[in-house]
Amino acid sequence: MPELPEIKAHSERLHASHGGAVIEQFRVLHPSALKTFDPRPDHVVGSAVSRIRHRGKHILIDVDSPESVTFVVHLMQGGRLRSDRKRAPRPRRGMARWEFADGRALLLTEAGTEHRAGVWLVRGDPESVAPLAGLGPDADTISREELATILDGEAERVHGFLRNQKRIAGIGRLLANEILHGAGISPFAISTKLSDEQVARLHTAMKHALDRALAHERGLSDIGRSSGRPSNVHHRIGQPCLVCADTILAVEYRRYTIAYCPRCQTNGRRLADNTTSKFLK
Repeated sequence: MPELPEIKAHSERLHASHGGAVIEQFRVLHPSALKTFDPRPDHVVGSAVSRIRHRGKHILIDVDSPESVTFVVHLMQGGRLRSDRKRAPRPRRGMARWEFADGRALLLTEAGTEHRAGVWLVRGDPESVAPLAGLGPDADTISREELATILDGEAERVHGFLRNQKRIAGIGRLLANEILHGAGISPFAISTKLSDEQVARLHTAMKHALDRALAHERGLSDIGRSSGRPSNVHHRIGQPCLVCADTILAVEYRRYTIAYCPRCQTNGRRLADNTTSKFLK
Protein backbone atom coordinates (compact mmCIF):
# COMPACT_ATOMS: atom_id res chain seq x y z
CA MET A 1 0.00 0.00 0.00
CA PRO A 2 1.36 3.47 -0.80
CA GLU A 3 2.46 5.23 2.37
CA LEU A 4 2.66 8.92 3.25
CA PRO A 5 5.70 9.80 1.08
CA GLU A 6 4.19 8.17 -2.01
CA ILE A 7 0.79 9.80 -1.45
CA LYS A 8 2.31 13.20 -0.67
CA ALA A 9 4.51 13.25 -3.78
CA HIS A 10 1.66 12.01 -5.97
CA SER A 11 -0.71 14.65 -4.59
CA GLU A 12 1.88 17.30 -5.48
CA ARG A 13 2.08 15.97 -9.04
CA LEU A 14 -1.71 15.87 -9.38
CA HIS A 15 -2.09 19.40 -8.07
CA ALA A 16 0.53 20.67 -10.50
CA SER A 17 -1.24 19.00 -13.45
CA HIS A 18 -4.93 19.35 -12.50
CA GLY A 19 -5.22 22.17 -10.00
CA GLY A 20 -7.72 24.71 -11.31
CA ALA A 21 -9.41 22.28 -13.71
CA VAL A 22 -13.20 22.66 -13.89
CA ILE A 23 -15.19 19.49 -13.19
CA GLU A 24 -17.54 18.55 -16.01
CA GLN A 25 -18.65 15.26 -14.49
CA PHE A 26 -17.76 12.67 -11.85
CA ARG A 27 -18.54 9.17 -13.06
CA VAL A 28 -18.88 6.13 -10.80
CA LEU A 29 -17.57 3.18 -12.82
CA HIS A 30 -17.87 0.50 -10.13
CA PRO A 31 -20.72 0.31 -7.58
CA SER A 32 -18.34 0.06 -4.62
CA ALA A 33 -16.29 3.12 -5.56
CA LEU A 34 -18.40 5.91 -4.04
CA LYS A 35 -18.73 5.45 -0.27
CA THR A 36 -21.09 8.37 0.43
CA PHE A 37 -24.53 9.43 -0.81
CA ASP A 38 -24.65 13.07 0.28
CA PRO A 39 -23.67 15.45 -1.22
CA ARG A 40 -24.34 14.10 -4.68
CA PRO A 41 -21.48 14.29 -7.22
CA ASP A 42 -23.51 16.42 -9.62
CA HIS A 43 -23.37 19.22 -7.03
CA VAL A 44 -19.73 19.89 -7.98
CA VAL A 45 -20.28 20.09 -11.75
CA GLY A 46 -18.95 23.41 -13.00
CA SER A 47 -16.70 23.90 -9.97
CA ALA A 48 -12.93 24.07 -10.14
CA VAL A 49 -10.40 21.93 -8.30
CA SER A 50 -8.87 24.38 -5.84
CA ARG A 51 -6.25 22.08 -4.36
CA ILE A 52 -5.06 18.49 -4.39
CA ARG A 53 -3.33 17.53 -1.15
CA HIS A 54 -2.93 14.59 1.22
CA ARG A 55 -3.79 13.48 4.72
CA GLY A 56 -2.04 10.34 5.92
CA LYS A 57 -2.51 7.77 3.16
CA HIS A 58 -5.45 9.65 1.59
CA ILE A 59 -5.54 11.97 -1.42
CA LEU A 60 -7.82 15.00 -0.95
CA ILE A 61 -9.30 16.85 -3.93
CA ASP A 62 -10.73 20.15 -2.70
CA VAL A 63 -13.43 21.68 -4.88
CA ASP A 64 -14.09 25.42 -5.06
CA SER A 65 -17.84 25.18 -4.62
CA PRO A 66 -20.35 27.04 -2.38
CA GLU A 67 -20.67 23.90 -0.23
CA SER A 68 -16.92 23.53 0.33
CA VAL A 69 -16.73 19.96 -0.91
CA THR A 70 -13.77 17.57 -0.82
CA PHE A 71 -13.24 14.25 -2.58
CA VAL A 72 -11.31 11.94 -0.21
CA VAL A 73 -9.61 9.11 -2.11
CA HIS A 74 -8.07 6.02 -0.53
CA LEU A 75 -6.06 3.91 -2.95
CA MET A 76 -5.74 0.97 -0.57
CA GLN A 77 -3.37 -1.77 -1.84
CA GLY A 78 -4.00 -1.81 -5.57
CA GLY A 79 -5.55 1.57 -6.39
CA ARG A 80 -4.03 4.25 -8.60
CA LEU A 81 -5.20 7.72 -9.60
CA ARG A 82 -3.80 8.78 -12.97
CA SER A 83 -4.45 10.97 -15.98
CA ASP A 84 -6.92 9.31 -18.37
CA ARG A 85 -6.46 10.38 -21.97
CA LYS A 86 -8.68 7.73 -23.57
CA ARG A 87 -11.80 8.26 -21.43
CA ALA A 88 -13.06 4.84 -22.51
CA PRO A 89 -16.69 4.06 -21.52
CA ARG A 90 -15.56 0.96 -19.63
CA PRO A 91 -11.89 1.37 -18.74
CA ARG A 92 -10.07 -1.71 -17.50
CA ARG A 93 -10.10 -1.83 -13.70
CA GLY A 94 -11.93 1.50 -13.64
CA MET A 95 -13.51 2.56 -10.35
CA ALA A 96 -14.31 6.25 -10.82
CA ARG A 97 -13.42 9.13 -13.13
CA TRP A 98 -13.23 12.91 -12.84
CA GLU A 99 -13.90 14.49 -16.24
CA PHE A 100 -12.89 18.11 -16.78
CA ALA A 101 -14.20 20.83 -19.07
CA ASP A 102 -10.89 21.08 -20.95
CA GLY A 103 -11.18 17.45 -22.10
CA ARG A 104 -8.80 15.92 -19.55
CA ALA A 105 -9.70 13.34 -16.93
CA LEU A 106 -8.42 11.55 -13.84
CA LEU A 107 -9.16 7.83 -13.53
CA LEU A 108 -9.21 5.83 -10.32
CA THR A 109 -8.36 2.19 -11.02
CA GLU A 110 -7.77 -0.79 -8.76
CA ALA A 111 -5.92 -4.00 -9.52
CA GLY A 112 -7.26 -7.27 -8.12
CA THR A 113 -10.76 -8.28 -7.13
CA GLU A 114 -11.18 -6.88 -3.59
CA HIS A 115 -12.46 -3.45 -4.71
CA ARG A 116 -11.40 -1.72 -1.51
CA ALA A 117 -10.24 1.56 -3.08
CA GLY A 118 -12.86 4.23 -2.75
CA VAL A 119 -14.01 7.83 -2.85
CA TRP A 120 -15.82 9.79 -0.14
CA LEU A 121 -17.47 13.08 -1.08
CA VAL A 122 -17.52 15.24 2.04
CA ARG A 123 -19.12 18.61 2.75
CA GLY A 124 -17.27 20.96 5.09
CA ASP A 125 -14.27 19.84 7.15
CA PRO A 126 -13.22 16.42 5.75
CA GLU A 127 -11.51 15.52 9.02
CA SER A 128 -14.78 15.63 10.92
CA VAL A 129 -16.21 12.49 9.28
CA ALA A 130 -15.07 9.11 7.95
CA PRO A 131 -12.60 8.11 6.71
CA LEU A 132 -10.40 10.88 8.14
CA ALA A 133 -12.09 11.29 11.53
CA GLY A 134 -9.90 9.92 14.29
CA LEU A 135 -6.66 9.84 12.30
CA GLY A 136 -3.53 10.58 14.26
CA PRO A 137 -1.21 13.39 13.19
CA ASP A 138 0.71 12.92 9.95
CA ALA A 139 4.01 11.20 10.62
CA ASP A 140 6.06 14.01 9.07
CA THR A 141 4.56 16.67 11.36
CA ILE A 142 5.25 15.11 14.76
CA SER A 143 7.82 16.60 17.12
CA ARG A 144 9.89 14.43 19.47
CA GLU A 145 7.82 15.62 22.42
CA GLU A 146 4.56 14.80 20.64
CA LEU A 147 5.88 11.36 19.73
CA ALA A 148 6.78 10.69 23.37
CA THR A 149 3.26 11.64 24.47
CA ILE A 150 1.61 9.43 21.84
CA LEU A 151 3.85 6.47 22.68
CA ASP A 152 2.97 6.78 26.34
CA GLY A 153 -0.76 6.61 25.65
CA GLU A 154 -1.29 2.86 25.36
CA ALA A 155 0.97 -0.19 25.54
CA GLU A 156 1.45 -1.80 22.15
CA ARG A 157 4.25 -3.49 20.24
CA VAL A 158 6.03 -0.61 18.57
CA HIS A 159 5.82 -2.05 15.03
CA GLY A 160 2.05 -2.25 15.28
CA PHE A 161 1.95 1.13 17.00
CA LEU A 162 3.71 2.83 14.09
CA ARG A 163 1.22 1.29 11.62
CA ASN A 164 -1.83 2.22 13.69
CA GLN A 165 -3.36 5.14 11.77
CA LYS A 166 -5.23 6.28 14.87
CA ARG A 167 -1.90 6.89 16.56
CA ILE A 168 0.21 8.18 13.65
CA ALA A 169 -1.06 8.63 10.09
CA GLY A 170 0.86 7.59 7.00
CA ILE A 171 3.20 4.79 8.10
CA GLY A 172 2.81 1.28 6.71
CA ARG A 173 4.79 -1.95 6.76
CA LEU A 174 7.82 -0.82 4.79
CA LEU A 175 8.35 2.40 6.70
CA ALA A 176 7.78 0.72 10.07
CA ASN A 177 10.52 -1.81 9.25
CA GLU A 178 12.88 0.92 8.06
CA ILE A 179 12.23 3.27 10.98
CA LEU A 180 12.80 0.61 13.64
CA HIS A 181 15.98 -0.61 11.96
CA GLY A 182 17.25 2.96 11.74
CA ALA A 183 16.43 3.49 15.41
CA GLY A 184 17.99 0.19 16.51
CA ILE A 185 14.77 -0.83 18.27
CA SER A 186 13.12 -4.26 18.32
CA PRO A 187 9.76 -4.39 16.51
CA PHE A 188 8.46 -6.25 19.58
CA ALA A 189 9.46 -3.49 22.03
CA ILE A 190 6.50 -2.10 23.99
CA SER A 191 5.63 1.50 23.16
CA THR A 192 5.13 2.65 26.75
CA LYS A 193 8.45 1.15 27.90
CA LEU A 194 10.76 2.98 25.50
CA SER A 195 13.37 5.13 27.21
CA ASP A 196 13.79 8.82 26.43
CA GLU A 197 16.90 7.96 24.44
CA GLN A 198 15.02 5.35 22.40
CA VAL A 199 12.20 7.80 21.70
CA ALA A 200 14.76 10.32 20.46
CA ARG A 201 16.31 7.69 18.18
CA LEU A 202 12.87 6.66 16.95
CA HIS A 203 11.96 10.25 16.07
CA THR A 204 15.24 10.79 14.23
CA ALA A 205 14.85 7.53 12.32
CA MET A 206 11.25 8.40 11.42
CA LYS A 207 12.28 11.75 9.97
CA HIS A 208 15.16 10.19 8.03
CA ALA A 209 13.02 7.38 6.56
CA LEU A 210 10.23 9.78 5.56
CA ASP A 211 12.61 12.32 4.01
CA ARG A 212 14.48 9.59 2.14
CA ALA A 213 11.29 8.08 0.76
CA LEU A 214 9.82 11.45 -0.21
CA ALA A 215 12.95 12.49 -2.06
CA HIS A 216 12.82 9.21 -3.99
CA GLU A 217 9.14 9.60 -4.88
CA ARG A 218 9.53 13.20 -5.99
CA GLY A 219 11.98 11.96 -8.60
CA LEU A 220 9.30 9.78 -10.23
CA SER A 221 6.43 10.65 -12.57
CA ASP A 222 3.99 8.24 -10.88
CA ILE A 223 3.69 6.20 -7.70
CA GLY A 224 6.50 3.68 -7.83
CA ARG A 225 6.43 -0.01 -7.01
CA SER A 226 7.14 -1.07 -3.44
CA SER A 227 10.13 -3.09 -4.65
CA GLY A 228 11.74 0.09 -5.98
CA ARG A 229 11.43 2.11 -2.79
CA PRO A 230 14.58 2.73 -0.74
CA SER A 231 15.00 0.17 2.03
CA ASN A 232 17.69 -1.29 4.26
CA VAL A 233 15.69 -4.24 5.60
CA HIS A 234 12.20 -4.44 4.08
CA HIS A 235 13.19 -5.93 0.72
CA ARG A 236 16.43 -7.49 1.96
CA ILE A 237 15.31 -10.51 4.00
CA GLY A 238 18.05 -13.15 3.92
CA GLN A 239 20.66 -10.62 2.79
CA PRO A 240 23.44 -9.01 4.81
CA CYS A 241 22.54 -5.94 6.86
CA LEU A 242 24.06 -2.83 5.28
CA VAL A 243 25.09 -1.59 8.73
CA CYS A 244 26.54 -4.66 10.48
CA ALA A 245 26.52 -7.45 7.81
CA ASP A 246 24.36 -9.77 9.95
CA THR A 247 21.55 -11.55 8.07
CA ILE A 248 18.21 -9.74 7.82
CA LEU A 249 15.48 -11.95 9.32
CA ALA A 250 11.70 -11.95 9.15
CA VAL A 251 8.67 -12.56 11.33
CA GLU A 252 5.91 -13.85 9.06
CA TYR A 253 2.25 -13.13 9.69
CA ARG A 254 -0.72 -13.93 7.49
CA ARG A 255 -1.07 -10.43 6.06
CA TYR A 256 2.35 -8.89 6.53
CA THR A 257 6.03 -9.50 7.30
CA ILE A 258 8.28 -7.81 9.82
CA ALA A 259 11.89 -7.48 8.65
CA TYR A 260 14.64 -6.78 11.16
CA CYS A 261 18.35 -7.14 11.86
CA PRO A 262 19.11 -9.19 15.02
CA ARG A 263 22.44 -7.52 15.69
CA CYS A 264 21.18 -3.96 15.17
CA GLN A 265 17.81 -4.33 16.86
CA THR A 266 17.48 -7.31 19.24
CA ASN A 267 20.98 -7.89 20.68
CA GLY A 268 21.38 -10.88 18.36
CA ARG A 269 18.17 -12.63 19.42
CA ARG A 270 15.74 -14.11 16.89
CA LEU A 271 12.11 -13.11 17.24
CA ALA A 272 9.46 -15.82 17.48
CA ASP A 273 7.50 -16.26 14.27
CA ASN A 274 4.01 -15.89 15.74
CA THR A 275 1.87 -13.14 17.19
CA THR A 276 1.94 -14.17 20.83
CA SER A 277 5.40 -15.53 21.62
CA LYS A 278 8.13 -13.57 23.28
CA PHE A 279 11.74 -13.83 22.20
CA LEU A 280 12.96 -17.27 21.32
CA LYS A 281 15.36 -18.48 23.99
